[in-house]
Amino acid sequence: MSDTPTQIQQRYKEMLMSRTPTERLRMVSRMYDSGRKLVISGIQNGRQELNASQLRGQLFLRMYGSDFTAADRKRIINKIPDMQLDVVT
Repeated sequence: MSDTPTQIQQRYKEMLMSRTPTERLRMVSRMYDSGRKLVISGIQNGRQELNASQLRGQLFLRMYGSDFTAADRKRIINKIPDMQLDVVT
C-alpha cells in the first residue's frame, strides 16, 4: 500500500537511477550509518553505560532480534565473539 502518487514514485525512481552505482551505494551506506547511530542512541538513552560487548548484543537484538526464534538468537550470539546480552532491556 502506498499513498504516494504514481507520478511522484516514477520521478523518485528516475532521480535515483540517474545516479551512478557508486553514488547509490554511498547513499545507502550513509543511511545505514545514520540509522545505526539512531538505534545506538536509543539503546543508550536513560541506561547505565554499556560496555562494547553489551552494546553489540543490544544492537543485534534491536536490529535483528525479531527475525529469529529465541533458540536461533541464542545460537547466533554464542557464535559471535565478544557479544553479551546479560543486560536488562
